[in-house]
Amino acid sequence: MTTSVLSDLKIRCSQAIAAAFGAAYDNYDPAVAPSKDAKFGDYQCNAALGLTKKLKQKPQDVAAQIIANLQIDDIFEPPTIAGAGFINLKLKLSYIETQLAKMQKSDRLAIAKVDKPDRVIVDFSSPNIAKEMHVGHLRSTIIGDSIARILEFQGHEVLRLNHVGDWGTQFGMLITYLREVYPDALTKADAIAIGDLVELYRAAKKRFDEDAEFKETSRAAVVELQAGGAEAKLAWQLLCEQSRREFQKIYDTLNIQLEERGESFYNAFLADVVTDLRETGLLQEDQGALCVFLEGFSNKDGQPLPLIIQKTDGGYNYATTDLAALRYRINEDKATRIIYVTDIGQAGHFAQVFQVAKRANWIPETVQTTHVPFGLVMGEDGKKFKTRSGDTIALKSLLEEAVVRARTDIETRNPDASDEFKQDVAEAVGLGAVKYADLSQNRTSNYIFSFDKMLALQGNTAPYMLYAYVRVQGIGRKGEIDFASLDAAIHLTQDPEIVLAKHLLQFAEAIEAVAEELFPNRLCQYLFELSQKFNQFFEQCPVLQAEESERISRLSLCDITAKTLKLGLSLLGIRVLERM
Repeated sequence: MTTSVLSDLKIRCSQAIAAAFGAAYDNYDPAVAPSKDAKFGDYQCNAALGLTKKLKQKPQDVAAQIIANLQIDDIFEPPTIAGAGFINLKLKLSYIETQLAKMQKSDRLAIAKVDKPDRVIVDFSSPNIAKEMHVGHLRSTIIGDSIARILEFQGHEVLRLNHVGDWGTQFGMLITYLREVYPDALTKADAIAIGDLVELYRAAKKRFDEDAEFKETSRAAVVELQAGGAEAKLAWQLLCEQSRREFQKIYDTLNIQLEERGESFYNAFLADVVTDLRETGLLQEDQGALCVFLEGFSNKDGQPLPLIIQKTDGGYNYATTDLAALRYRINEDKATRIIYVTDIGQAGHFAQVFQVAKRANWIPETVQTTHVPFGLVMGEDGKKFKTRSGDTIALKSLLEEAVVRARTDIETRNPDASDEFKQDVAEAVGLGAVKYADLSQNRTSNYIFSFDKMLALQGNTAPYMLYAYVRVQGIGRKGEIDFASLDAAIHLTQDPEIVLAKHLLQFAEAIEAVAEELFPNRLCQYLFELSQKFNQFFEQCPVLQAEESERISRLSLCDITAKTLKLGLSLLGIRVLERM
C-alpha cells in the first residue's frame, strides 16, 4: 500500500530543504504541486523562490542545493530547473507501470489507510419532526454522506450523526393545535398521514404567529413537555416516530446510514452549559436574558452582539443546544474532528457557537471543529427552487421524478429489456444523477437544479461516468475476458496510455484533497477527467484488436480505470451498473 505521489514528494522535498539549509528549515513549506502544463513535467517544487530572500542566494542556486539533497530517483527522472528556480519533475514510466500493477491487484487500488486515525463526527441531514424533507436537506444529506464515506475509506473512525429537530417551541405549538383539532393524533400511532401532519403544522404555525392566547398556551405545552408531562411526552414520541419512519424511507432510497441523536438528547445537559459559562465569567445578564457578548459581531448600533444562552422565560436557544452537543461530542464521544454540514445561512451561528466554546476553553487544541456550508438549490429561472404554488419541493417527489425520467430514457434506448432491468437502471441512473449533480458543484455556490442537464449522457454528469464504466464491462463481455485473472504486465508506449496511467495514479491525491478540504467536487472533477481520458485512450488505442502483449496491457488499463470509477463513485454514494 502506498500514499499518494504528491504526499510522498512533499515529505521528500521537505527533507531535502532541511538537509540543504539546516534544522531551522525542518518545517518549511516545500511548495509542491502537480504541474499545470505537462511540458514542464508532472510535478513542481516551487520553494526556491521563497527561500531566496532568507538565504540571500539566487533562486537557481537554491534549487540546485535542494536537488543535490533530494532522493527521488526511484520515482522520478533527474529533475530540471526552469525560470526562477522552479524544480520540474517527471515520473519514470517504470514507476508508473509498477504502481498500476499494484493498483490492479488491490481492492483499495493500493491506497494506504491513514497512520493515525481520527475519531470524526459528521453532523448532517438534520430534518425537523413533523415537516417533510426538502431540497435543502438533500444537499446536507448527500454532501455529509460523501464526506463520511471518504473519511471512512481513509480509515478514520466516523460517527454519522443526524441532529434532528425534535424539541422546542414547534412541539408546544403542534401539540396545542392537535389537542383542538385532532386529539387522536396525540394518543394513537399513525392517526393521521404524514402529509396531513405537515399541513396541520403549517396551520399551527399560522395560529402561533397570529393568536397571542394560542402562543401562550403553546409555550406552556413546551414547559409541560420539558418537565416530562406524561401526555405531552406520549404525543411527542408518536409524532417523532411517525416522522422518523418517513425520513428512513428517503435514507433507504438514497442508501444513507445515519445515527439519530436529536436536539432532545441534549436537554439534560443545557443547565450545565449555563453553569459552566457563569463560572468562566463569560455569562452576563441583559434585559433578563443570560448571554455571552461576542467578539467581532455587532448589532445595528455597533454594540457587541449577544448570543442568548437562556431566555428571560428560562427557555433555551439553538445555541445552547449546540454548545451542549459540542461539549458532549468532545467529552463523551471523544471526537477529535467535528464536521457540521448545514446551509451557508448558518455560518454566522456556528462561528458564534465555536467562539463561545473556545473562549470557555471547551475545545482542546487537539480537536478541530469545522462548519461545511452549502449554497441554495435554484430553479432554472434562477430563483429559489420551489413548486409552482411557491411551496418548498418535497424531497420524496423530487427523487421519484428523477427515477421516472431515467426510466423514460431507458425505455427509448432499450425497449426490449426486462422490466426488472429497466427499473434497476432507472434507479441507479436517476438517483446517481441527482447526487452527482449536487456533489459536482463547489458546495459554497448556489446551483441550478435541472433534470435535463443531470441526466445528460455527455458532460460532467453521473450517466457519463456510468457509461465509461459500462464500456469496460462491454469490452470484457465482447472479448470474454476475466479481468480478475489478468496478469498485470503493463507496458506504456502510446501517449493516450501514458496520460490515462498518470491520471490513475492521482486518485489518492483527489481523495486526500477532499478529506482535508471537504469539497467533494474535487473527486467529481477527477472522475470526469478520468472518464474523458479513458474515452480518448479507447478511441485512439485498439484494445481487443491489439497484439497480445499490448492487448493484455491495455485490458489491464481498462480494468484499473473501471475499478477507480467504481470506487470513486461509491465514495460519492453512487452505485455502478454492469450494463445500461
